[in-house]
Amino acid sequence: MPTPPDTSKTLKLERYNNYLRKIHSTKLITASSKLLFRATLLIALILILFFTINYPPLSDTPHHVPPHHRLHHHSLLSTSLFSAGGGAAWEKQVRLSSTPRRTNGFSVLVTGAAGFVGSHCSLALKKRGDGVLGLDNFNNYYDPSLKRARQNLLSKHQVFIVKGDLNDGPLLTKLFDVVPFTHVLHLAAQAGVRYAMQNPQSYISSNIAGFVNLLEVAKAANPQPSIVWASSSSVYGLNTENPFSERDRTDQPASLYAATKKAGEEIAHTYNHIYGLSLTGLRFFTVYGPWGRPDMAYFFFTKDILQGKSIDIYKTHDQKEVARDFTYIDDVVKGCLGALDTAEKSTGSGGKKKGAAQLRVYNLGNTSPVPVGRLVSILEGLLSTKAKKHVITMPRNGDVPFTHANVTLAFKDFGYKPTTDLSTGLRKFVKWYISYYGIQSKTRKESQATGESG
Repeated sequence: MPTPPDTSKTLKLERYNNYLRKIHSTKLITASSKLLFRATLLIALILILFFTINYPPLSDTPHHVPPHHRLHHHSLLSTSLFSAGGGAAWEKQVRLSSTPRRTNGFSVLVTGAAGFVGSHCSLALKKRGDGVLGLDNFNNYYDPSLKRARQNLLSKHQVFIVKGDLNDGPLLTKLFDVVPFTHVLHLAAQAGVRYAMQNPQSYISSNIAGFVNLLEVAKAANPQPSIVWASSSSVYGLNTENPFSERDRTDQPASLYAATKKAGEEIAHTYNHIYGLSLTGLRFFTVYGPWGRPDMAYFFFTKDILQGKSIDIYKTHDQKEVARDFTYIDDVVKGCLGALDTAEKSTGSGGKKKGAAQLRVYNLGNTSPVPVGRLVSILEGLLSTKAKKHVITMPRNGDVPFTHANVTLAFKDFGYKPTTDLSTGLRKFVKWYISYYGIQSKTRKESQATGESG
């Protein structure tokens, strides 16, 4: 019988090959698992980073905060990252804008510089040789394109506006580190009486928290600046004394806006008392004029009259005409500069008070209240268009029926004397409005039509 072939070597070799294949397969699976784990971890980290940057934490943004405030939270992050760390070129712009050109000139931080009063004051300060740096968050309470247009106007006069928010502490600290400001003209605020019923949190954020944040940075600055800031005639609230005097009571606000401005006056008193900050509050009375605010009656009346829309004219509950102490922008600017010029130096250093510091409050008004019906009549004449009037009873939305400023104190301390009557001021406003919005007046159209037919 033939001897059977020896297969033991073949079987051993096959078992060895199977063993190698198992080891190789195990290594491959292990390597794949590690790669998959690392890829998953990387993707998870990217997603966490994305959501952290783009969405504020739930604890910082309660559900009751409006959506645009959540966006605002994100904008603060952007401001701190990109504005405060703007680099050498950014710092050079800040310093250049802030450096005065006249001997003993001021170096002024103007908050709300792209706003109505802020842009006019910035321009006036720069023209007389002071250094001016603007700060504005360019929010969308009204059309931001108007704020950008004011910014463009200021940039032509070498005024640089930093985009940033009062509640951005690192940014404010950076600005005070770069520039030893002699003065702050604090005009940034959430304005408007009626809007407070829709978005009350914005008033607390801007008018109280923002003001406190500014004062916190100013108190720690060395040197401490002198501060002039915008209060409001609204603080007189339900006061029935006439005309309104700085000595009158201001503890009966009729709106949340008024309450935040009154709170600002009390906060100013506290920081003056504890830290020696020199503080001057200015109670503005219905400021109007070119480059004004679209939410003001004279502005949207002009727009609606030209568009043929009806306008609401308020009567009081006892059927009296609502009247306002309309104050032209140039007069208010003179008052702001007068307050800055007579502001004494702060007495604190390194956040500690060294002596008594100046604390003042003034009315800046026109001293001659005008019924809103008269305002409309003047606009009708200037626009050569009859208004479609809708007379209604004033709603209980925080507006007061009457304002009238006593400006004796401001005249005595820095020569404040308003010189522009309502007709003159409105004529200048309408001229600007028609030019800015490229509107052809009815009178011009009629004259062109007559010329063409002749």
